[in-house]
Formats: sequence, C-alpha cells, structure tokens
Amino acid sequence: MLLWAPVVGEEHFPLFERLKQTGFDGVEIPIHENAVEDYRKLGDHLDSLGLERTGTLALPPHQDPISADAGERAAALERMRGAAERTAALGGTVIAGPFHSAYAVFSGAGPTADEKRRSAEVMHASAEAAGAAGVSLACEFLNRFECYLLNTAADARELVRAVDHPSFSMLYDTHHAHIEEQDVADAILSSATEIGHVHVSENDRGVPGRGLVDWATTFRCLKEIGYDGWLMIEAFSRLDPQFAAAVHIWRDFSNDPDEVQRDGFTFVRDRWAEQG
Repeated sequence: MLLWAPVVGEEHFPLFERLKQTGFDGVEIPIHENAVEDYRKLGDHLDSLGLERTGTLALPPHQDPISADAGERAAALERMRGAAERTAALGGTVIAGPFHSAYAVFSGAGPTADEKRRSAEVMHASAEAAGAAGVSLACEFLNRFECYLLNTAADARELVRAVDHPSFSMLYDTHHAHIEEQDVADAILSSATEIGHVHVSENDRGVPGRGLVDWATTFRCLKEIGYDGWLMIEAFSRLDPQFAAAVHIWRDFSNDPDEVQRDGFTFVRDRWAEQG
C-alpha cells in the first residue's frame, strides 16, 4: 500500500476493491501508532472483500533497537509490541520491515558487536510479543544507503540465528538484493530456513519486470527452497510528497499507480508459474 500512501484509512476502501478485482490475495498495510480500533475497522473491511493482509513497519531514530541509550531500545520494544497488537487487530499474520535498527540512521562506521547484540536482544523480546499475539516478524536487510546493520542476506541470516525464535525470520527484498548481492542464487539458497517473507521490488522501485532484477533466478531459487509464502509487491510513487522524500523518490515510474499494480500482478503471476 506504500505505492499510494504511508497511512491507510477508509478513503482507500475503493482501492482495495480494485486490488481484489485484479486478483491479489492480500495487501500490506503500514503500521503506525494510531488507534488499535482503526486497524480493526480496516481488517473488517478487508474480510468483507476476502483480502488477507500483512503489516509493514520501520522505526524512527528515537526508537532504535541498537542504540546505546537504554531508553531508545525500550521505546523500540514498546513500538514493536504495539505493532503486534495493531497487526493482530488488523487480522494480519506478518509484520515485515527493517525494524532491526532505526531507518536511515548512520554512525559513520560499520556495525559493532554490541549493536548486533542489542538488536538481537530487542528482536527476541519483540518476537515473544508478536508470537503471543499470533503474528510473526520478518526482518528486512536494506542496501548500504538506507542502513548499516544488515545489508545482505548473510547479515540477516546471522541476526535470525542470534534471535533464535520461531516467530522471527528474514524478509528477502529483491530491490536491496539487486544492489548488495553478488550472487542472488546463493543468497536465496543459503537462506532456505531463514526466509519468511518476500518483497517483489524492481531495481528502480517501479513496475516489476521493467527493470534489471534477475527475476528468473529469483523465482527459480525461491521455488527450489520450497518457499510458498507471500510475494508482496513493493513499489513507490510521488503521491505523498513527504513519504516520497523519505525514500528518495524524485520521479514518476508510471503515469498511473494502478498500472503498477495491474502489470505487476500479471508479471509476478506469470513468471512464478513459469518456474513450475
């Protein structure tokens, strides 16, 4: 839903109907700190359409799991607990995103052992809360221009193993992998037991299939490891100027965002089916 807005509400109900007509099984809803009842209402409407749902979340600087400030780590855990409650009210099964550390906060150096340890501790406690709410966490590695804690599938695998909780897995995003991985096949095949969620996202964040991502290898390897979870399209636009600025979107990828969802759906459905 970030293609249209960072905050989703009743004004987007007609859009949900279009997505259902296109053929989508579900939608991914950004999770914020607004009322739990707001998410329950969204969930009720999605139920009426037969659309499933997942949530997505990124953390701001003052809610940073890797901060040396215990207060910021506690705030991060509280935000994760709240996100689990809201996602459960939404009827969602997964919270996906780069919540291992605050988004776009840099130290000027690579991650330290202490930062990795802090992240694992906060993520373990977060997974405990999520699991108790019937929700799982899928943690996303990002490219080097958006974070420094996790940049590759190998980094994410290390965190998943350190957290060591059944409600905690890796989110594999094709956009970030296209930037950071030298061997996409190895990145996926080596993460067979860690990948719990997949974002289908083109190298330019536009329409899947119109860029440079190696889709044939990506889908073939996901099939090879037996992945049967979400293939959630993540694409961006400039419809919300503040969000577009935050994720550095300076141009339009299509004259009509509906083209992104329609053509993206057809592309993913057909390319996935080609892999047998």
